[in-house]
Amino acid sequence: MTKIVETQGVLYIVATPIGNLADISLRALEVLKEVDLIAAEDTRHSKLLLNNYSIKTKLTALHEHNERQQLKTVLTKLKHGENIALISDAGTPLISDPGFPLVQAVKDAGIKVVPIPGACAAIAALSAAGMPTDRFIFEGFLPAKAGAREQRLQALEHEVRTMIFYLSPHRIFKVLSDMQAVFGSDREVVVARELTKKFETIKKDNIANIISWLTNDSNQQKGEFVCLVAGAVVDENALMQESERIYKILREELSHKQAVALAAKITGIKKSKLYNLMLSPDQVV
Repeated sequence: MTKIVETQGVLYIVATPIGNLADISLRALEVLKEVDLIAAEDTRHSKLLLNNYSIKTKLTALHEHNERQQLKTVLTKLKHGENIALISDAGTPLISDPGFPLVQAVKDAGIKVVPIPGACAAIAALSAAGMPTDRFIFEGFLPAKAGAREQRLQALEHEVRTMIFYLSPHRIFKVLSDMQAVFGSDREVVVARELTKKFETIKKDNIANIISWLTNDSNQQKGEFVCLVAGAVVDENALMQESERIYKILREELSHKQAVALAAKITGIKKSKLYNLMLSPDQVV
């Protein structure tokens, strides 16, 4: 493991508001004021936040088009003891935003990376959606091309966890239509629009009704969207029958323990449940 040298600078990953400028932590403000440099996705956009809090720290642009070119400069400054804050246009950096190559390079160089937590649109939407929160997956933006988007949704058709997507306003109908085709009209979804802003809307219904609601109200088609999709409902009896079928095939070549482990991995059923069900004296090797 690379040893962190304390004489080097620190890279702070600072979450900023997703709409309401008041949604920033006292710690984040302190860090943004005290660092030597702020690396921002869009310096013009970030200046609005900084000016609101009278923060005069120098800004530099770091976005998806120049991130790899900026790595050397940022690393050099950190190695010479400068502290740098990374911010995105809104929310937590790296979450469907630039920053991963930078953080990876900084960590590999043994330089300290410190998260300053705060707003995140995906988690904000999930907290108010009224959907299961104990297990969920974040998918971010789906592919722009229809074929790739459909393929990705098909891979998620039987996903049982709550799914979280980011949607752009110019593609929302295309994505929801694709979701309807793959998940079915009755699958429950939540559309969270303009979170923390004046026209914040959180609407929960089935996909067919959500599409109709958006179609009939052009005002609801504007802004930034988070879409949450309910996980697939699992037919436990059918799943157990499929697990048994797979187990019996695998058991012809594998031990009871190996067959159970692989069958459970394939179907997603709990290994202990399948192990006990399939256990019998003549099966154990």
